[in-house]
Amino acid sequence: MATISKRAFSEFLGTCALVFFGCGSIMVVERFPHTLNPAGIPVVFGLVILAMIYGLGHISGAHMNPAVTLGFAISRHFPFRDVLTYWVMQCAGAFAAIFLLQLLLPAGTGYGATLPSLVTNMQAFGWEVFITYILMFVVMAVATDTRAIGTMAGAAIGGTVSLEAFVAGPVTGCGMNPARSLAPAIFEGRVDVLWIYILAPMLGAALASLSYQWVRGKEVK
Repeated sequence: MATISKRAFSEFLGTCALVFFGCGSIMVVERFPHTLNPAGIPVVFGLVILAMIYGLGHISGAHMNPAVTLGFAISRHFPFRDVLTYWVMQCAGAFAAIFLLQLLLPAGTGYGATLPSLVTNMQAFGWEVFITYILMFVVMAVATDTRAIGTMAGAAIGGTVSLEAFVAGPVTGCGMNPARSLAPAIFEGRVDVLWIYILAPMLGAALASLSYQWVRGKEVK
């Protein structure tokens, strides 16, 4: 196993890539209308997740998401002692990505913040809990269960992210990831609903990790 410093850097790089290309696609659509079809944004998020899982999964597990790290820790597939390190590096990677995008793109008003747009705050919270639950359930299945086809992990997880982004994107922005939501919210100054995108994914991931342990018949000790 790689050292904690190498795994931490891997998480920094993976989350940076996720936010750079994912939120970057949103920023490009805003700043350069008609250059990128908005319908392609969910595909971008799915593809960067897929690429980073195959590129970094064997080093750090390619969590790239504090909620996923929490889910793995709760289900005893990741040491609690390393959780804070992963969280810090994931958030640092997200901030680095948004900072780079600010430098490399013309000024604009948006940075890809996740915001409720069609529902109330509590409805958005429910959406985020459920979509993160589904994502974490798939992650648990392909990453921790030897009965699953491990080589398909990137495709399965990336596909799940794209699927959920297509449906939930117009409703909540499809956060599912506290690090991905935190950096754009800070840069946009939209921290009023940030609690939704931190608490809901954490809750959804925790519930999914526990329920998958139950479904596959292994007791959580």
